[in-house]
Amino acid sequence: MKTYTELILLPTFMERFNYLKLDGVKFQATFGIDRYLNQIFYHTSEWKSVRNFIITRDNGCDLGIHDRHIQGKIFIHHLNPITIDDITYRRDKLLDPDNLISVCYNTHQAIHYGNLNLIIPDEVPERHPNDTCPWKE
Repeated sequence: MKTYTELILLPTFMERFNYLKLDGVKFQATFGIDRYLNQIFYHTSEWKSVRNFIITRDNGCDLGIHDRHIQGKIFIHHLNPITIDDITYRRDKLLDPDNLISVCYNTHQAIHYGNLNLIIPDEVPERHPNDTCPWKE
């Protein structure tokens, strides 16, 4: 069972990403034709309230890393994927802050589908004069 409490002990974005990535379940449909169930859940006042709490707790930052502010829509990722039964029986993990983290769209896709090309690296490459102009040295 993955937890936010453990996740925040990891200092770098890549360590947190590696903790969360879903190895071996690429392209597995979580809800399939029953997707309407999670969409109903995501429109409840309970979800909207906990979603706002998580965004505030994480300062709107990707995986809660303080210098990775999310530009655009913020997604809330369940550290332990939810199932139809979780929603049907309203299990605690649906709204448990220890099972939730703020992510951007690309990070969310990379966690679920393993496409590391979607992730912006931790480090900004060192810039040099004329490095955006290939014919100047």
